[in-house]
Amino acid sequence: MVPFAGYSMPVQYPAGLMAEHHHTRAAAGLFDVSHMGQLRLIGADAAAAFESLMPVDVIDLAVGKQRYGLLLNDEGGIIDDLMFVNRNIANGGDIFVIVNGACKHGDLTHIVDRIGGRCTVEPQFDRGLLALQGPLAATALQRLVPGVDKLVFMTGGAFTWQGTDLFITRSGYTGEDGFEISVPGDRAEAFARALLAEPEVKPVGLGARNSLRLEAGLCLYGHDIDTTTTPVEAALNWAMQKVRRTGGARAGGFPGAARVLAQLDGTAPLARKRVGLIALERIPVRDHTELQTTSGETIGEVTSGLLGPSADQPVAMGYVSPAHAALGTRLHAMVRGKPVPMEVSAMPFVPNRYFRG
Repeated sequence: MVPFAGYSMPVQYPAGLMAEHHHTRAAAGLFDVSHMGQLRLIGADAAAAFESLMPVDVIDLAVGKQRYGLLLNDEGGIIDDLMFVNRNIANGGDIFVIVNGACKHGDLTHIVDRIGGRCTVEPQFDRGLLALQGPLAATALQRLVPGVDKLVFMTGGAFTWQGTDLFITRSGYTGEDGFEISVPGDRAEAFARALLAEPEVKPVGLGARNSLRLEAGLCLYGHDIDTTTTPVEAALNWAMQKVRRTGGARAGGFPGAARVLAQLDGTAPLARKRVGLIALERIPVRDHTELQTTSGETIGEVTSGLLGPSADQPVAMGYVSPAHAALGTRLHAMVRGKPVPMEVSAMPFVPNRYFRG
């Protein structure tokens, strides 16, 4: 157990990190991610208000759909990355938001300060959140919650289990098919134990959660993105829809828009860019390892790295100068003073297997 964001959380269970990682890739792993923050935004102006905080299309998100979002500061740096769902906000529902555990109190203050006068911001930090991930997640979950298998990737809906209201999205952060389940805090343990009684399901800790998300090419807040990185530097261009970009119907209007949009349309140069990296020798390259050109010029740093259990080779992501970000570029990672050859690689390192219907 380790302290994390004010909680005591397991790095691994008795089976160990490697077994938990492979079990999630082959069957279904259960993650307790109740440390993450859940929020409701309520009111007729909530979608437009929330959109004013992010370079993301909130207003046009269809009912029942989920989207990835980025809270930005006035310099275009990333305060937090998050997921949100339109739970029929136009007809008296809400926008349901899930943010990172280490950021949730700061996020709440930021959101209330910026848009609290336009909509009601209701924290639900007492709710539990369970993630069931893996190719057999739907098989196991639908026995307890019939109909949940009808959801497709990045959609959500309301369900019940033994009289308990659940809100379930078909999403996660492992690259696998799976679900995130919001459950009242006083029912979270009972529901987790019911899931663990299913033959496909085993518990998984923070260690395997990290190796799975890195193989999926997904950023970890505080490591791969933070308040000093912009979405374009982080290669998160896909998260910014055309309607919010230069020339779009609702372009700009979010914190740091001038900088982010200029980087996005190429009128402002990037100082660095996030890339995937594969080591060409079987030597894991960890966070904060310096990256150099093959001639010894420092060009960046690794932000996440490990020996990928499924990739079966050392994988990493980090930031380099744009001149060295092209796929196939050879670099050196300086591990204990010795150069380890690496190559800039496409991500994900292991193909994603989301269920799209």
